[in-house]
Amino acid sequence: MDSTTEVQPPVPVVRRNGWLKVLTTATVFYVLLLMALLLTRNSNLFPTLVMVGSFMVPVAYVAFIYERRHLSRLTMPTVSLAFLYGGLLGILAASLLSPFFTSELSLGSTLRVGLIEEFAKILGVLVIARHKRHDSEMDGLILGAASGMGFAAMESSGYAFTALLASHGSISVTVEVTLLRGLLSPLGHGTWTAILASVLFRESKKCDFRINLQVISTYLLVSILHAMWNGLPLIISYILGQKLGLLGQGLGLLIAWGVIGVVGLFILWRRWKEAVRLQTVLPPETEDTCA
Repeated sequence: MDSTTEVQPPVPVVRRNGWLKVLTTATVFYVLLLMALLLTRNSNLFPTLVMVGSFMVPVAYVAFIYERRHLSRLTMPTVSLAFLYGGLLGILAASLLSPFFTSELSLGSTLRVGLIEEFAKILGVLVIARHKRHDSEMDGLILGAASGMGFAAMESSGYAFTALLASHGSISVTVEVTLLRGLLSPLGHGTWTAILASVLFRESKKCDFRINLQVISTYLLVSILHAMWNGLPLIISYILGQKLGLLGQGLGLLIAWGVIGVVGLFILWRRWKEAVRLQTVLPPETEDTCA
């Protein structure tokens, strides 16, 4: 063997069905918990039911993305911390900033909410990557998905509790809100933050983040998608209901969320394809930390 031949590090074998096991297991336990709650009326089961319902789809989504990380050397503990930081820091930042910029519900306020929450969610990624190399688009995509889904899971838990209070203790309403938000979560927070973080990492150099025109324009893009998610259903419902005489609220929600979700997933797919190409051309270096 030629001694000058460079030995490439082995590419780790990645199982592609772990996310499905996560989702299936969580779904089974969710059904069992719901049945136990209905049969026993034991209110102590309710927080666990909400937690499982709020987290099962976001966690499965992150597992799905992580299993397709290609040559990324991100570890599961790092991704888990991004999920945690994205949820906790995102919720805290959004809660503290929103009262200063959104005083009433309007189309303008939906854009401000989008700008605030997309900024809040990226904080988790910045905290995780502050002492690591961040010039790999794939790493940014994975960490962004984890941070956004952490935010989505914790926000859904809050909405479930609010629904319980507003419905005067109705379990059915709470379950409906939890499941609806869980099923829709892959179309929203995780996808938007993954798009933004992937571009942020692509434009950065080694251990220095760069906020350039591409990053700013992507931030505005995902913020607009976020604002449209909140505001477009109102517009479509008004058109269907008032102008066309149709029962438009539910239909408006489905149309708006479906279109926005497909657009977001398509953009994320493009980012993932580019990340794979870049990592194939420029494999990640073995050193992952910064001084």
